[in-house]
Amino acid sequence: MRNYFLTGLVIAAPLSITVYITWGFINIVDEWIKPWVPDIYNPETYLPFDVPGVGLVFVLVGLTILGALAANLFGRTLVDMGEQLLGRMPVVRNLYSALKQIFETVISQSNTSFREVGLIEYPRKGLYAIVFVSTDAKGEILYRLDEGDEDEIISVFLPTTPNPTSGFLLFLPRKDMISLDMSVEEAAKLVISAGLVTPEYVAGGEQIRQSVKVTNPEGS
Repeated sequence: MRNYFLTGLVIAAPLSITVYITWGFINIVDEWIKPWVPDIYNPETYLPFDVPGVGLVFVLVGLTILGALAANLFGRTLVDMGEQLLGRMPVVRNLYSALKQIFETVISQSNTSFREVGLIEYPRKGLYAIVFVSTDAKGEILYRLDEGDEDEIISVFLPTTPNPTSGFLLFLPRKDMISLDMSVEEAAKLVISAGLVTPEYVAGGEQIRQSVKVTNPEGS
């Protein structure tokens, strides 16, 4: 009975939490957007019941139209004029510039960031932590650290457990990192579960571990 209960909990808990968070997000967007939707375009005007997700649909359509308008010459001109106006406001310009840079970085690198997983010795020698490789070091950081070293300098993100959205940005030579075969998703599950969900590793990894045990019987 205990095993059945735990199995049911493993199945129901993630599903329930996912549905709860998704439903809550849809309701929040609807509360913000629905009052601004004209009655003629609101399907609830013609139906005797509420339609969840109407606000979210209008947000998606509106952002798509905004992006299409901003892609042409006239739209880019208006955006440039608006940015010049914001650039003259002492406090607002710093906030807008920071937010714009963050969104541009996240969106432009959404398909390329964190493509590799590795292990580094942290916080001291003999202890290892999982890191996600971001990019190669650039700019002043690369200039200051690359002092004749032939090995490339990389930037890695070291996540915290069980919340991988916080962590540390570290810069180190690639030779100081052990590359792993697991995917970013598998490594994220390992971090979030505090080591309880370990991805499978096929026969090649077992052969490597056995050879290490033979050649290093004392674990050195």
